[in-house]
Amino acid sequence: MPSASEIRRQFLDYFAARGHRIVPSAPLVPKDDPTLLFTNAGMVQFKAPLLGLEKRDYNRATTSQKCFRASGKHNDLENVGFTARHHTFFEMLGNFSFGNYFKEGAIEFCWELLTRVWGLDPDKLWVSIHYSDDEAERLWRQNIGVPAERIVRCGDKDNFWAMGDTGPCGPCSEVHIDQGPGFDCPDPEHCGVECECDRFLELWNLVFMQYNRDEAGNLTPLPAPSIDTGLGLERIAAVLQGKPSNYETDLFTPIIGAMAELCGTAYHDAEASDVSFRVIADHARAISFLINDGVLPSNEGRGYVLRRVLRRAVRHGRVLGLDRPFLAGLVEVVGGVMEDHYPEILANKSFIQKIVEAEEGRFSETLDIGLRLLNEAMDQMRAQDELVLSGQVAFKLYDTYGFPLDLITDVLRDEGLSLDQPGFEAAMDRQRTMSRAAWKGSGEQAAEGAVADLLAEGLTTEFVGYEGLEAEARVLALIRDGRRLEALEAGQEGQLVVDRTPFYAAAGGQVGDVGLIEAGPGAGEAVRAAVSETIKFDNKLWVHQVKISSGRLAPGDEVRLRVDPDRRRDTAANHSATHLLHESLRYVLGDHVKQAGSLVSPERLRFDFTHFQALSPDQIRTVERRVNDFIWQNRPLQTRLMSMDEAQKEGAIALFEERYGETVRLVEVAGVSKELCGGTHLSSTGLIGLFKILSEESVAAGVRRIEAVTRMAALEHFQAAEAELTELASRLRARPGELVDRLDKTLAAAKGRDKEIERLKTKLSAAASSDLLAGVRQVGGVPVVARRVEAAGPKELREMGDRIREKLTSGVVLLGARDGGKAYLLALVSPDLQGRFPAGRVVKKAAQIVGGGGGGRPDMAQAGGPEPENLDKALKSVFELVESGV
Repeated sequence: MPSASEIRRQFLDYFAARGHRIVPSAPLVPKDDPTLLFTNAGMVQFKAPLLGLEKRDYNRATTSQKCFRASGKHNDLENVGFTARHHTFFEMLGNFSFGNYFKEGAIEFCWELLTRVWGLDPDKLWVSIHYSDDEAERLWRQNIGVPAERIVRCGDKDNFWAMGDTGPCGPCSEVHIDQGPGFDCPDPEHCGVECECDRFLELWNLVFMQYNRDEAGNLTPLPAPSIDTGLGLERIAAVLQGKPSNYETDLFTPIIGAMAELCGTAYHDAEASDVSFRVIADHARAISFLINDGVLPSNEGRGYVLRRVLRRAVRHGRVLGLDRPFLAGLVEVVGGVMEDHYPEILANKSFIQKIVEAEEGRFSETLDIGLRLLNEAMDQMRAQDELVLSGQVAFKLYDTYGFPLDLITDVLRDEGLSLDQPGFEAAMDRQRTMSRAAWKGSGEQAAEGAVADLLAEGLTTEFVGYEGLEAEARVLALIRDGRRLEALEAGQEGQLVVDRTPFYAAAGGQVGDVGLIEAGPGAGEAVRAAVSETIKFDNKLWVHQVKISSGRLAPGDEVRLRVDPDRRRDTAANHSATHLLHESLRYVLGDHVKQAGSLVSPERLRFDFTHFQALSPDQIRTVERRVNDFIWQNRPLQTRLMSMDEAQKEGAIALFEERYGETVRLVEVAGVSKELCGGTHLSSTGLIGLFKILSEESVAAGVRRIEAVTRMAALEHFQAAEAELTELASRLRARPGELVDRLDKTLAAAKGRDKEIERLKTKLSAAASSDLLAGVRQVGGVPVVARRVEAAGPKELREMGDRIREKLTSGVVLLGARDGGKAYLLALVSPDLQGRFPAGRVVKKAAQIVGGGGGGRPDMAQAGGPEPENLDKALKSVFELVESGV
């Protein structure tokens, strides 16, 4: 029985032996596709060659692509655990042809691998085809020998594939295996390849991309038809290992076994617990791979999806009786299972585990809060004889408190209640709309309009900016508003594409170069244009944003491009400094530190990194000293091109969110660091000059951010700080070295004066309280005092009242004060009169007159209002109240 690892290797080796390039899996975050949240199919990284927008140095490829589906069209999340086949994370084995072989080759490869290499019984294999695809039926019958009764024609829903509403598309053919009557079907009389049960299990989908569909829906044959196939590793492993469920294969059993040991419950004891075992096994894989590929828990976009998956796993841990953190421990199990093909999970284990630990711990507290809030909501429902929980309340529990929807419905069901599902979905739709607005795909610009046309024509730009800052070039195209132009005149702005350029295009966190473009006078005025931005598309075409100040530019013109040397030098200094900073952070904080993003500009650098608490002042100083020490050692900095395998053997650090080709650029600071990087750098660290950290803060769960400056900006920072110290010294009449001592003495003196002020205020207040009681007025035999006093707000008024109360033997007192635009009132009543004139009633009547309200105890009550002009009238109200006797 082959292991899943062996099956994966057999698949890749089979196609490699037949002229296919083995291409590494792309990350789960699609780098080149702003239209996708996650990589959800094997063809994602091949969209450009499949669309004819890019030509690669191979026309046959094979991959084992890691995929994730838990949102949008492919929302498998809610089904995971309840079926034998649904997953969020899975691997898609695939082979691809870009204008090379077509239907005949794809079908023959598929059948040979399934039946001759893996030994599946041909008599158990069924084929579905598009109802219009006579060619596919002929090939299956004549070339392969599949009998007509095992070839099923299906409609567009099942057997026609397209990238979108328009563009390349075509029929597909699926191979299914009849697993026998042991796989129960609710409708056995009508069971077949179109049934949703597991008896006729879909194995392999062969997509024949042969048409282009226009906006009217018309299909036109493509000049170079292509092949895109997909075979789920989990499914074929279950078949080849003779297992009824994907979860019985060696891809999952070690994870389920680890869970069974943790909770003391065996898998297959009960269906309810089996669902939880399967959910956790699937989600542990998804969590490990998502975090490894740079996704971190958050409240939007990809991070929001990861958080949902992680919290769903935690909830199912509770179902299994686990009220302590457990997910982080499964990361190592997942890494061990996948180590043969994905060693990076174990390599990054400590980082992944710390992210999981932090999120799981946070949600464990939230889960308890959510249960309490749900119980309170159900109590209110019972009190009002309601049986349906509001969808808005449920969504608040779900969205604000992270409380899983399936847990909400489970609890409601146990209590004989139900959920307003339409109301919940309406609230969820609003959230999805906001979430879609919040994430921006892969963060790279997609080629559109004229740029897309240029790529389709095969035009490219040669980048020569590593070697120098100037270059001679020929204008390939001029663009404005997505359309190609015949020329750009003086005063006009647009985009310029040339055949070679020294301008670095924005990438990897580094901003693009700026500078000038010039050309001789020719038949007219000399051309001069300013370049304000440089971007690139598909790593092939450099586009310069330009404004013509003089002359005229047209396609075919010869021009000279000059990069601004000062901005390039300052940018390179900051970029080289990030490599020194990265190494120093790992040295000081630990190997779990990894780059999580950056911004490199001429003015400053920003470096995001994985860490779980703020750096102490000592740690920041240690990092700064280490970076500056490397600078002052003037270590040489070299760049080399090599294969990815060679770079990994040399121990180069790769960014987990980046996708690298077969040839990579290694940037090495001698004896310090080796990183894969495409940015511009200085020739030695000494040219950085000086490094200073400006700030360190949290930007997300488990991610910190450092902002820093180098060279002249660092010097200017120190000079500004020195100027500020000099000014402080002047104001405190001290030398800079005496500032702390002088400031301590000044603060101590001020503190002493504050105490003396408080003592005098207390003394004055005591005297004032005695004076107030001296002005008592008898109303119906009741001593009444109503006075306006000077007090800075309710606190000071209350302190004055406390002193009066100590001396009040019998009587009613109402004090009023004005502070800013508000009136404040305080009522005091002696014990013998509280039954007749409670302080709360006294102050409430007065407060209405100043437009406010208040209350308190029978002995003392406070109030306030926004109409201080009526304060005197409010104070007189106490006499009326006592006189009326109510």
